[in-house]
Amino acid sequence: MGILGKIFTWWDGATVGTLLNSWKTGEQVGEDGLGNRYFRARKGDRRWVLYNGSNDASRVPPEWHGWLHGTLDELPGEALPAPRAWEREPTANLTGSAGAYRPAGALERGGRRAAATGDYEAWRPGAE
Repeated sequence: MGILGKIFTWWDGATVGTLLNSWKTGEQVGEDGLGNRYFRARKGDRRWVLYNGSNDASRVPPEWHGWLHGTLDELPGEALPAPRAWEREPTANLTGSAGAYRPAGALERGGRRAAATGDYEAWRPGAE
């Protein structure tokens, strides 16, 4: 997309204006494993993220989400305990993509559901 893409589009990374504003009014406080960079305003308490790639909020790890929304005052590396053995890495939101969950009977899987078992009786008004 080049320079025009950086000037006019916001959905695939930060625009030039956002980058300049981040440089001018903010200070970078950290970066996550996906390459997203986190900033805090030099004056005030505003916090924001510059995504590495598409602007998708589901790509923010939980610890940084807590910091962005003010749940944690300390940076994630300083405030959080070590990860537990049973914790899994967060995954992106796959809704609308080829990897989205589609149960049996969904149109994308042929639209055929399992036959009814006969143990269901529909409610009728006035029937007891």
